[in-house]
Amino acid sequence: MENQNPVIELQDVWKIYNMGNVEVPALRGISLKVFHGEFVAIMGPSGSGKSTAMNMVGCLDVPTRGKIFLSGQDISQLSESDLAQIRGKKIGFIFQTFNLMPGLTALENIMLPMTFQGVPRDQREKRAKELLVSVGLGDRLNHKPMELSGGQQQRVAIARSLANNPEVILADEPTGNLDTKTGREVMTMLSDLHSREGKTIVMVTHDPNVAKYAKRSVNLKDGKVVPAE
Repeated sequence: MENQNPVIELQDVWKIYNMGNVEVPALRGISLKVFHGEFVAIMGPSGSGKSTAMNMVGCLDVPTRGKIFLSGQDISQLSESDLAQIRGKKIGFIFQTFNLMPGLTALENIMLPMTFQGVPRDQREKRAKELLVSVGLGDRLNHKPMELSGGQQQRVAIARSLANNPEVILADEPTGNLDTKTGREVMTMLSDLHSREGKTIVMVTHDPNVAKYAKRSVNLKDGKVVPAE
């Protein structure tokens, strides 16, 4: 892997929030490389900085100082509009709370990211149907989120994350709102995306049982990378 260029690289990244007159550092000089085709878990207790780290990797926020590279491009000082473009093309998101649009069907939710990228409607619809079939929901195309179970909603979210064929999938506590059995099913699906399709996956979790699905774990504590305990 040392001969490869990392798909994601954080170099001495700090994130400091100003709370009135007090500076609160959420990240304290994190350096991290993720290579193409890796499945990496970012672990840590509440308040460790793992969600902030995920926001950095996902172009949802910029660091106070330090550099972030995505496919070799320094994204640490880009404008919000430029970050949004990169997010749409290169990153797929899976959230703990699913974040599906309640007024849209499963099919329409998956078509939405492609709409923002200017994909023609017939292509959007074709790919969205294929993705729903691939996650076992070919018979739920026209169901809205409230008509689906939690596990089904997360499957729709996984399909949506793949809509624009992103370079990286970011999963933020993907089993956090699911029962144990459904959580295992979702993690098996993510493992298959990694092993069969070679997707690069970065997952935030506090659960060691979930982290076991990843091939490598990075442990955070008080905003720093620390050795596993």
